[in-house]
Parts: sequence; structure tokens; C-alpha cells
Amino acid sequence: MNASLDALLNPRSVAIIGASNVPARIGGRPIHNLIAAGFQGHIYPVNPKYAEVQGLPAFRNIADIPGPVDCAIVAVPAIDLVETMRACAGAGVRSAVVFTSGLAEMGEQGAETQRLIATIARDAGMRIVGPNCLGVAVPGKQWYGTFASYPAMKLMRSGSLGIISQSGAYGSHLYMVAQSRGLGVSHWVTTGNEADVDVAEVIEYYAGRPEIKVIAAYAEGVRDMAAMKRALAAAHSARKPVIFMKVGQSTVGAAAAASHTASLAGADALYGALFAQYGVYRASTTEEILDVAYACQFGEFPKGRRVCLQSISGGVGVLMSDAAEAAGLQLPALPEPVQQRISQLIPFAGTRNPVDFTGKALAEPALIEEISDLAIGSGNYDSYVIYMASVASSPLTRDAVAAVYERVRQKHGQQSLMLSLIMATPEDKAYYERLGMPCFEDPSLAVRAMGALSHFGEAFERKLPSQERQRPAGALDLPSAPIDEYQAKKILASWGIPVAEDRLVRSRAEASAAWSGINGAVAMKIVAAEILHKTEMGGVILNVSSADAAAQAYDTLMQRVRTAYPDVSNVAVLVTPMIKGGIETVLGVMNDPTFGPAVMFGLGGILVEVLHDVTFRLAPFDEKEARRMIDEIQGRAVLDGVRGAAASDVDALASALSRLSFFAAENAGKLASVDVNPFLLLPNGAVALDALIIPKS
Repeated sequence: MNASLDALLNPRSVAIIGASNVPARIGGRPIHNLIAAGFQGHIYPVNPKYAEVQGLPAFRNIADIPGPVDCAIVAVPAIDLVETMRACAGAGVRSAVVFTSGLAEMGEQGAETQRLIATIARDAGMRIVGPNCLGVAVPGKQWYGTFASYPAMKLMRSGSLGIISQSGAYGSHLYMVAQSRGLGVSHWVTTGNEADVDVAEVIEYYAGRPEIKVIAAYAEGVRDMAAMKRALAAAHSARKPVIFMKVGQSTVGAAAAASHTASLAGADALYGALFAQYGVYRASTTEEILDVAYACQFGEFPKGRRVCLQSISGGVGVLMSDAAEAAGLQLPALPEPVQQRISQLIPFAGTRNPVDFTGKALAEPALIEEISDLAIGSGNYDSYVIYMASVASSPLTRDAVAAVYERVRQKHGQQSLMLSLIMATPEDKAYYERLGMPCFEDPSLAVRAMGALSHFGEAFERKLPSQERQRPAGALDLPSAPIDEYQAKKILASWGIPVAEDRLVRSRAEASAAWSGINGAVAMKIVAAEILHKTEMGGVILNVSSADAAAQAYDTLMQRVRTAYPDVSNVAVLVTPMIKGGIETVLGVMNDPTFGPAVMFGLGGILVEVLHDVTFRLAPFDEKEARRMIDEIQGRAVLDGVRGAAASDVDALASALSRLSFFAAENAGKLASVDVNPFLLLPNGAVALDALIIPKS
């Protein structure tokens, strides 16, 4: 991968096709940028109208250039693009940055041109970024293959942040704001229409670059999900944080009328599943991307979510507590002996967590040091966020506080410590940064950043979900023809998913006998492959309590079928024991054209129908990932038992979700969707009471 993109991101020679003498024009800006930056490679302007461009010898066409060309910057109208790309291919150009717009984003004719240039490049072994992109930049190599403004891009030295963006304008915005906030950028790529190189490939490239420590990505969509999974796995393996802004919350374009799961499986939910599985942090604003990227540069990632908050202000401590809960952090109280000691030191201090060491610390900074020693020494926490207001920057206390935290860092090694300071000079901030302590003005944003670090710390310690498909002995495959509930349950049972003990009957006598065999209240349901939703046509009768009632229910159901579906001939009735108690949940699968099969879990009833309290994972995954999935729903506490109810068998639920994911992955080519609703959780075990499997049409 590194070699594949090296000509693009580390070129030794660059041709600018459509070169302009006017630095402000699109064909002139890259030349101006490269000259201003001091690019050390060869720069070859190409334009038949000029003998010289911006003081450099110009060439009539790419074939006239005397040496090899690693990268061509293409700034020509769409009408000339195909001819230009053929010329580049013929000249052996190794890569191209294509600024040209008016292609796939403008309709089918432009899309056909884009497909043609992709074919030309692929046949020639030439890599393309774009078309319709803003370009690339590698500041450490003085490589600015972009028509963005160089002065705005060169505010400071290069750094360890790699940026990748489908949007050129947003990518430029993110780059420049990062620079203005003191975040150095190592590599910057905008992919535009992605005729060839896409966001996933660049993430994988960044994962293999030692100079890149943090990856920030922006995308409106992903075209190759297998490549994205591979890229995110590479970043995870390299322990490189990926901060992703995925915009757009449109629903999946698949037909959802027949599947309840499909109606809940919006594209945004599936991106959430992807990010959860691969440890990606999803940001929603530019500020959040850069806050998290800044904190990640220090390389300290707590292995858990237990945070100790310390503050010189009780009110700010409450504010930070709210932020901690929003960030998914935990606030365990300090051990009682530690609280007692803090009370002895500062009688009016807040001692639980957050710790309020009050204004007394202004007069006695040594108290801050002892409280920090006590909190860290307790071993109760994974990270620490400390609000110091202006104490660390005031001339009266600056030196004393600086000495305190230098000693704290020396005594406690690589603890995850973060400061919130106001009125700090750049020198003050740089001092604490050298101690490995990120500094924020806003205490809530500091806590949010620590939540992100904890997210990555947990993710890096966790193995990625296994992608191996586990097929039980005797597992049944999905047929291509429509199937009924009885067949669906048999298939799921063969994959290890517990199902109700059904009896299929085709006469009133068989219905009576089935009831007698169960000898208890039963549910009776119409079974036919053509009838997907039985309740709407009265195809379900509950609490049938005798053999005679079972015979009568059979007659009633068959009469209703003849009325509602007179053309359906292969009809039977399912007799199922009524199972009381337990918690109703919903399991499902939606086979998305981009993501492949995704498994859904949620609580039944109003929580799934109205509140959409559901979570997704991409198949396949193991039981550990299933447990993480279960823990994400808002109603998770219900499974632990409420108001005296017994706790549900979460192990059985995790097993069923994982096995459903294996079934979905193995049958992805034939499967449209699955609904297991309800899936009843019991104190010991679980059981699918209904199941609908829809093959692809």
C-alpha cells in the first residue's frame, strides 16, 4: 500500500497540465505553492501556449518532458480530460491529482467519462486522486499538489496528524483550522469523486506511515466496505486513533416494506456499527475532531473509563461531572481513607469525586500536590482531569503550580493527566505539554477529550471481532425460494439459535392432538410462505386452553386465510406453547448493499417501535462483541431485573446474536433480511417465538 501511493505522496517530479502564469488561477496555484514551499523535486509546467510559466520552462505536452514524471497535476476542462489522461498513461506518469470537475457529480455522461479515465489509469498502473478534488499536501516534503492557498496552509511546521477528506473544501477547512490551533499536519489528501484512490485506501496508507500518529477522516459515504474494514483494522493494529466525521443520515435505499429490521437500519446506524466494531471515534464537529486529535498526539490512552475530576471550583466540578457522564466516563468515589485525609487537609473540600480543593489551594499550592498524590495513589482511576482556572498562569502562583505538576509527573509516570487552564500563555501551555499534559480552556471539552482517549484506550486493548465464519455441524443453508415461519425456525435452530417447540398441523384433529401433547395454553398461527405478517389478517390466536378450543381455532384460522388470501393453497397452522414471563427483545438482520449483513438488537414493545432503541453490528462477530452491542441500548438495565424481576440470561442473548451473525454472513448472497420478534429472554435461556426470513428476490 505504501509503495502504491508513494509516487502520489512523495513525488520527485511533478508536471502541471493546464499550467498558468497567473498564480491565482487553478492551473497556476500549484506551481506557486511548490515554488514558495521550496519543493526539491522537478517542476514541469505543461501548456502549449507558453514557453515559460512562472519563471520555469514550459512544455507543449507531457510527452515532451525529458525525465520521468511521478505525479501529474491535471487542471484541464472536462472535455479535454480523457485525451489528457491517455497522454499521461502513454508517457508513463505514475500518478495524477485531477482537479477537473463536471464528471460523476454532474450526471451519467460525466460518470461515464470518469469511468473511462479510471480504466485508462488502471490499465497503465497509474494512481489517481480525484477528479473534482482539491489536491494533496505533505508539508514535511514541501509537496503542495493543491490549488488551496499556500500561505494559509503553511502557518507552522508539519506534525503527526494525517487528514483525509472526500470534500476538498472541508478538507482545506480542517487543515487550516488545525494549523491555526497549533496542530501540525503530516499528510493531507482530498479524494473528491474517488475514481481510484478512496478514503479507505488513504487511511490504510496512513496506518503504515511512522510519522503519522493520529488520523482524521471526513466522508459522505464509503464505496468499498471491505477496503474500509481492512483500513480500520490496520489503524487499530498500529494503535493509531481514527477520528471520523461521517455526515449524512439518509436511510438505506433497500426496500423495507416486508422487514421490520430494514425499516430501522438507516445508513447512519450501520456506520455507527462499523465504527463501534473497529474502535473509531465519531466526531460531529470540527472542534471535536481537533480537540480529540490534539489530545491523542500525547499518546497516552487510559485502559478504562474511571476518571477522577479535581477542581478549584465546586461549580465547575459539577459541570465537569455532567460532561463526564455525556462522554461515557465513570466517576467512582475516592476511597474513604483518602476522603478523610483530604478533609483533614481542607475541611471544606469536596472529597468524593469530583474533588473540590477550594480556594485554599491559592495560598497553599502544596495541597494540590498532596491531593493529587492521594488520588493517584489510591489506584482507583484510569485518568485525571484537573481544572485550575487561572491559578497556573497567575504571576503569584505560576511557578509553584508548575513545580507541583512536574513533581506529580515525575512520581507517577505515564498517568493520563489533563489540565483545564484559562489565561495561560503559549509558554505556560507548552510547559505542561512537555510534561505530557494536554491543556484546554474549557473544562467540559477537556473531559470530552479524555472520554475520547479512554475510548481509544479500551479499543486498543480489545481484539477486533473475528471475521471467521463459524458453521455448526448440521447447519442448514437458506433456500432461494420464500419460506414460512416453521422453516425459518428450523434453519435458525440448526445454527444454534433457540426456538420455540412448535408443532405443524394441517387438520383440526392434528390441532387437538398437538394441544394434548403440549397440555397447556398455546398460541396458534397461520403458516404460509406468502403470508409475511399474520397479525394484520387475524392469523394469530393466543391462549388456546383445551383440545376442543384448538380444533375450533384451527377452523377459524383457515376460514380467515380463505377470506384474506383465497389464492394461497399451501397453508398450515403452527401450535406453540405459551411461554409466560421473561423480557421480549428483537433480533434482526438487514443485508445492506454496501455494508453487507448487519445484525440488529433491541428491546421489544414500545422501545423498538417508537423510541428505536436499537443497536447494530456488521456480521460476523463473536460473543464478546455481542455483549458490547447489548450494553449500548438505552434500556440495558431492564435485562438486569427491575422491581423484583429476575435478571435475564444475557449469555444466551449474546450467543444468539453471534450465531445469527454467522448465519447471516454465510448466507449473505441469498439473504435479504431476518426478523426474530419476539426473542424472549428468560432467567435461564432464551427462545425465539416468531421468525421471518426473507431471501433475496
